Amino acid sequence: MATDSFPQRLPTLDRLGVPDPSNVSESEVATEWLNAFSAAITQSDTAAVVDLFLEDGFWKDVIALTWDFRTFEGRKDIKKLLDARLVATGLNELRLLQEPLNEPVLQKVYHDLVWLRFCFGFTTKHGKGTAVVYLVPLPDSKWKAYTLLTCLDSLTNFPQKLGPLRDWETDHGSWEEKRRQETEFSNNDPTVIVIGAGHSGLETAAGLKYIGVPTLVIDKKPRVGDSWRDRYKALCLHDTIWYNQTPYLKFPPTWPVYTPAAKLADWLEAYASFLELDVWTSSTITKTSWNNSTKTWSVEVDRGGKGTRVLTVKHLVFATGSGGRPNVPDIPGKASFTGSAVHSSEFKSAADHIGKKAIVIGCCNSAHDIAQDFCSHGVDITMYQRSSTFVISTKSVAAMLGDIYNDDFPTELADTYNTSLPWAVVRRLQQRMVPMVAETTDKAILDGLAKVGFKTNLGIHGAGNTSLYLERGGGYYIDTGASKSIIDGDIKIKNGSAIESFTETGLRFADGTELQADIIVFATGYGDPRDSMREVCGDEVASKITRVWGLDEEGQTAGAWRYCGHDGLWFANGDLALSRFHSLHLAMQIKAIEEGILNKADIVIR
Repeated sequence: MATDSFPQRLPTLDRLGVPDPSNVSESEVATEWLNAFSAAITQSDTAAVVDLFLEDGFWKDVIALTWDFRTFEGRKDIKKLLDARLVATGLNELRLLQEPLNEPVLQKVYHDLVWLRFCFGFTTKHGKGTAVVYLVPLPDSKWKAYTLLTCLDSLTNFPQKLGPLRDWETDHGSWEEKRRQETEFSNNDPTVIVIGAGHSGLETAAGLKYIGVPTLVIDKKPRVGDSWRDRYKALCLHDTIWYNQTPYLKFPPTWPVYTPAAKLADWLEAYASFLELDVWTSSTITKTSWNNSTKTWSVEVDRGGKGTRVLTVKHLVFATGSGGRPNVPDIPGKASFTGSAVHSSEFKSAADHIGKKAIVIGCCNSAHDIAQDFCSHGVDITMYQRSSTFVISTKSVAAMLGDIYNDDFPTELADTYNTSLPWAVVRRLQQRMVPMVAETTDKAILDGLAKVGFKTNLGIHGAGNTSLYLERGGGYYIDTGASKSIIDGDIKIKNGSAIESFTETGLRFADGTELQADIIVFATGYGDPRDSMREVCGDEVASKITRVWGLDEEGQTAGAWRYCGHDGLWFANGDLALSRFHSLHLAMQIKAIEEGILNKADIVIR
């Protein structure tokens, strides 16, 4: 069932017909609901379970019951989930969690929206997990679940080799040779090949390695981290350090709040080394073929100066970025232009263009960064805006994330809370939050932009950058300073008329105006993430793959980190937070397949 099958309303106090439940014992309320839930689960009484939910409640699952990413909306669909998977999953050993930061807590989200959040641990036949429940009050002094998340954290028989499970053997001089043989796969083939040594690829490889799956990362660039190192020099992450932490190895406490791309590149290179990930750089996959009988891939790898190697593996993971090939509009007359026209992926630094005129096509994060770089170097810069842009300040984004992503909050728990609400609920919350931010914290910026003709919006569904990122992968700017330059007139804006053609000295627009430029940068995004996969695996395989980026009808990621339509083929795409969290879920799915405890039949519930 598609999300939002019910009226798109939050469970406000007015809607529920109850007063503000401020004087309650959080622990008692949570215990009473969990006891009833546990009793119904133990008796496999699915009707009693769904009666503990609101009529329009949600059950969101991350590979715990479904081996997939699913959201079930409404009692009818929740019952379908339980009828299909409750007995097969063996949900058991439910226990209330009451440690600091995961204990039951009454949260006043808005003046008219209050819920009680609590967590419980659980086991299944194959693993252990964490659940997050959001209860709302009813007039009869009862509480029912508005949403429930079940998330698998580990496989019981295949735990991560961390802490007490780490290697305890002493090594007297053999480590270097052992690492050489491991990295070269001298005596065996890997089970998994990860294509791409960026953050998603490395984090996925780490999750696989420490769950016991031999994994090789292949990257065409000379060094690990070059996917970040080779981008424009002014690039700096727009999200905070706490949101962008890497798994197993966290940034030191001296790390800046906003990470420069070149610094992140060096970190990823060290990350691969310290975690002993097996990486082949300067290597290209030249041929693949899938054997449907053996469920294996034959992969031919050109290792540059090291010759060619043919490997037989079970899984290919594409970690080649959220987009595919660079998008460059086909504008007539390019051959007549005497200047330079490049995509943002090819642009390096405004320092190479001092004293010249520049145009940046596009108005999202990269476009603003590059325009600001030109501005900082005294270049005459105009930004061409094709359509309106959602703009929010870094201050506002940091404030939204700061409740759970901070120095005092465990990243793993923050990630669980961050994914705990279904997208339909997050969207409804953002539809309230985004206009409030626009009218308060960011009002001066947005008013200033409007005065100079820069067009802004509130995002898809009016839900800000979250909706734009998850559904489109872009369309917004987290303001790190360029907005002031636009307001001050240091970055000029051109919009309201389509580009008609190149001229010898710049661009001509449909309204008859022209702009001169020595360099034109197309910050126009990237294509489909399936592009890279098609080049490696061919059209026949590509024809079976679902949409990768964006959200499906349930509000879950369409094809990343989960089954995508072809056996043994996966996509690891997303920002640092998504990759950190879901890389382990992908690793657990692959491990479960390899150990024979997961098959496709387990992930089909309709």
